Amino acid sequence: MSRFAFLGLVLAVALAAAGWWWMGPRAPAMIEWQGYAEADFVKVGPTQQGLLTALKVARGDQVAVGAPLFDQDDAADRAALDQAQRQLGQAQDQLDNLLAGGKPTEIQQAEANLADAQAARDKIQTDLQRSETLLNLRSGAVAVQTVDQQRADLRSAAAKVQAFEAAVAQMRAPLGREGEIKAQRAMIEAARAAVALVQWRIDQRHVTSPVAGVAADVLARPGETIPAGGPVVSLLPPENIFVRFFVPEPMLALLHRGDQVTLVCDNCPANLTATISFIAPQVEYTPPVIYSESSRAKFVTLAEARPLAGEAHLLNPGQPIVVRPLIKAPPR
Repeated sequence: MSRFAFLGLVLAVALAAAGWWWMGPRAPAMIEWQGYAEADFVKVGPTQQGLLTALKVARGDQVAVGAPLFDQDDAADRAALDQAQRQLGQAQDQLDNLLAGGKPTEIQQAEANLADAQAARDKIQTDLQRSETLLNLRSGAVAVQTVDQQRADLRSAAAKVQAFEAAVAQMRAPLGREGEIKAQRAMIEAARAAVALVQWRIDQRHVTSPVAGVAADVLARPGETIPAGGPVVSLLPPENIFVRFFVPEPMLALLHRGDQVTLVCDNCPANLTATISFIAPQVEYTPPVIYSESSRAKFVTLAEARPLAGEAHLLNPGQPIVVRPLIKAPPR
C-alpha cells in the first residue's frame, strides 16, 4: 500500500467517525442562565430632622433586632417634656380643687351650727308637747296663745335645721359644677396626650434596629444634621438576599413562579437551591435586532429567585451566579 493510499484510508476512517458522532445521539445540553446575587437593603433614618450626636454601629457589625443604631440631640425635646409634665400637674391640681369640698374648719363650723339648731328645735318641740298636754287638761296653766307661739317657734326651728343641713351638704360637695369638672377632665386628657407625644419624639431620637442583619454601610457621621427620613445606617438582613438572572425568550415557558432552581457559584455548596419569586412581565433585549424567528433567542426576561432562609447568607450581593432549572432539558 502506497503512502497516499494509507493517508486516504485514514482520512476516510476519520470522516466516517466524525459523521457517526455528528449524526449519532448525544446527551442533551445543560440549561443554565447567567445571573448575580442582589439584596434589598433596609436603610434606617430618623423620623425627625435633628443633629446626629452618636453612632452605635460600624460598617460590618452584626446587629440584632432592637439594638441601638444612632442618637440625635434631644435637649429641646426634653425641655418640652418638662413643660408638658408641669402643665399636666397644674391641670390635675385644678381638677382636685374642683372636686374638693370646703375647708375642714368651715365644715366643722357648719356642723356645729347644725347641732345647735337641732338642739333648739328639740327643746321647742318638748315644750310644745308639755304645753299641749296641759291645754288638753283644761287646768288653765297654759294659754292658747302660748301654745300657738310654741308651734310657730317649732316650725321656725325646723326650717333652720334644714338650712344648716343644706349648708353642711354644700360644704362637703365639690366646689366645681358638673360642667366645669367635665371640662377640666378633658384638659387633663389633652395634657396627657401632649406628654405622650413629646415622649414619643424623645424615643425617636434614639433609633434602634428594626431587623437583624449586617450593617452594610454607615451613611452619616456625628455632627451632621439629618433630615427626616434621611438614611443613616444601611442594614442587610440575610433573608433579603436573592438572585437575579435573565432567561432567553424560547426558555421562558419552562419557568413558573414557585419553581425550584439550582445555584452554582464559587465556593458555594453543591446542593444550593432557590425558589423563583418573580418573573418580569416584559422581555428585554440588548442590541437592536430585526424581529424574526432567528432573533428570538436574543430576547431575555428578568427573573428572581430567593434561596432558603438558612442559605441566603452564603451569597454576597454582586456575586456572579449560574442558575440551572431542576428540570430535564428538551432533546435536540
